[in-house]
Amino acid sequence: MPETHHCDLAIVGGGLAGGLIALAVAQRRPELIVRIVDAGESLGGNHVWSFFDADVAKEDRWLLTPLVCHAWPAYDVRFPAHARTINQPYYSIESERFDAVVRKALPAEAIMPGRKVLACSPTAVVLADGDRIEAKGVIDARGAGDLSTLEVGWQKFVGRTLDIPAGHGITRPTVMDATVTQHDGYRFVYLLPFSPTRLFVEDTYYSDTPSLNVGALNRRIDVYAAARGWEVAAGANDTREEKGALPVVISGDFEAYWRWGGAKVAKAGARAGLFHPTTGYSLPDAVRLAVLIADAKDLSGDALHTLTHDYARARWDERRFYRMLDAMLFRAADPDARYRVLERFYRLRSGLIGRFYAARSTRADKLRVLAGRPPVPVTRAVRALRGIK
Repeated sequence: MPETHHCDLAIVGGGLAGGLIALAVAQRRPELIVRIVDAGESLGGNHVWSFFDADVAKEDRWLLTPLVCHAWPAYDVRFPAHARTINQPYYSIESERFDAVVRKALPAEAIMPGRKVLACSPTAVVLADGDRIEAKGVIDARGAGDLSTLEVGWQKFVGRTLDIPAGHGITRPTVMDATVTQHDGYRFVYLLPFSPTRLFVEDTYYSDTPSLNVGALNRRIDVYAAARGWEVAAGANDTREEKGALPVVISGDFEAYWRWGGAKVAKAGARAGLFHPTTGYSLPDAVRLAVLIADAKDLSGDALHTLTHDYARARWDERRFYRMLDAMLFRAADPDARYRVLERFYRLRSGLIGRFYAARSTRADKLRVLAGRPPVPVTRAVRALRGIK
């Protein structure tokens, strides 16, 4: 028989944004009854999330501390004409830890995995099996909404954790190795050394399309590993493979994007448009919003909608600068020369780079990024900036 579940807060989507909200509310408001429902069997799916030290304010770090699996004091970047080590801490979270920590923080009945959601309103969630959740407030955190309301490029990737028994010799992350052959836009390889013999290798592209040839990208990972002299243990020892395409926003209609997911339904994560316009990464915003929600006195459907909409709208308005840079990257730069834009950027001061990734660039930062001769044709750059919203 169909069952109705009652709670104070229902979170639809158990990915990064939804899981962090559940974790924050469990710690700050333990008296509340929470339900988090997801189509997958594990919270967070199969992902590695990473962040720079400047991405998360010190006062919010409590939320991430139990989740961090790996930490390094610095990271590297490599380009054809420039290589650099940036002495800023870098951290990674693996989804297995994420799932375990969130489950430990909540009662067993709060987690509702393997449940498909048909629809949600500000105070109710309808499940495909006939069950229903009645809540004082609902937050939809199921991933990106209708991207046709936005003009986007794509950061797409295939990543694999490799077992290299003889050791790989990498001691800190390489956030961008753009010395590789360029394909399908701006290509770089991303490296995370999880142990002396365990290395996450991701083949990444700033591309005009989201289409992924997973087999081709896996072969390029193999070629890259061979060129570095790494002897990779055979198939079964690969402990993780993930793939995805993150939107890089150039322009668009924020309110149309928001309405598509339910005009009066509270939203979080990509569903709320809360991701960095240039990198597509959502972790810094997910942390900030989770803490904001956990500290809110009123978690009713209407109040949650106002809180999440106004927060997301304010972030959209203040990030026009990044969309302008994306326009130059995708509209003005030749696809096989896009790496020059990032190569120039990584010659700037480390503090500016950190604030850029945190989407907290100062006015001085913005002027410095734009100063000098642009790494794209000037006439194209001017045309690219028309109509940015």
